[in-house]
Amino acid sequence: MKKIDLSTTHIMGILNLTDNSFYDGNKYNTQEKAINQVRKMIKEGATIIDIGAQSSKPGSEEISEEEEWKRIKDVLKKVRNEFKNILISIDTYRSSVAEKSINNGADIINDISSGNLDKNMFTIIAKYQVPYILMHMQNIPKNMQDNPIYDNVIKEIIEFFNQKINILNNLGVFDLIIDPGFGFGKTLIHNYKKLNNLKKFQSLNLPILSGCSRKSMIYNLLDCDAESALNGTTITNTLALVNGANILRVHDVKEAVECAKIVNFAQNN
Repeated sequence: MKKIDLSTTHIMGILNLTDNSFYDGNKYNTQEKAINQVRKMIKEGATIIDIGAQSSKPGSEEISEEEEWKRIKDVLKKVRNEFKNILISIDTYRSSVAEKSINNGADIINDISSGNLDKNMFTIIAKYQVPYILMHMQNIPKNMQDNPIYDNVIKEIIEFFNQKINILNNLGVFDLIIDPGFGFGKTLIHNYKKLNNLKKFQSLNLPILSGCSRKSMIYNLLDCDAESALNGTTITNTLALVNGANILRVHDVKEAVECAKIVNFAQNN
C-alpha cells in the first residue's frame, strides 16, 4: 500500500468514465481516450488519478454496480500496469466496487457518501487499510440540491466528520482525508462560506481535499458555463490552498499545478 506524502500539495486529476458528468461526460468513452487523458494529466504534474464511473452531478441517476465496475476495471488495470508509481483513487460509494478496485491496484477510495450509501464500505476500508476520502453530502445526488438547509454549515459539517472519524478510528482506520463536498447539498453561499473558512476544518487534524473544479458555484456566480469556468476554478483553487487545502481535485491539471507552485512559493518566502 502506497503512503501519501503530504509535505507538498497534491494535484488529483479527474478521469470521468461516465456518459453524463456535468463537464466531461462521455468524453473518455473508450479505453484509448481514457488512457491518453491519464498520460496527459500525469505529464502535466498530477500525482493522483481519480477514476470514477458513476456521475454524482445534481439530479443524476444511479447506474448498476455491474455497469460501474465494467466501466472501471479495464482502465484501472491499464493505468496500474503502465504507471506503477502513480497514486490511483477510485471514486465510488459502493463497497463491492471499492474492494474489486483495491484488488486490481487502486491505492485510495474516494467516497462521496462517507459510507452512508453502503453500510459495508467501512468494513472494506478497515480490511484493506487503504487511504479513504470522506466527503460531506446532504441527501443524495438525485435530490441534494433541492433545498439544502443548515443552521451553521461549518459546525454541522465538522460534527459530521467527527462522527465518521470516530467510527472509523474504532475500526482501526486512521489514514483519512476529508472533503467538505463543494456543491453537494449546498447553496452558493454555503459553498463560499466553506471555502472562506476551510482552515476551521484543520481542527480535525486530517488532510483536506478541495474539489471546486468547474462547478456551478463558479459558473453560476460568473454567469457562464462549466466550459468557461477555468479562470474561476483557478481562483477557487488559490483560495483553497491559501486556506489550508492539501489536495486539489481538478479537471485541468496544468493550471492547478501552476497555481500550487505560486501559492507554495509565496507562502514559503
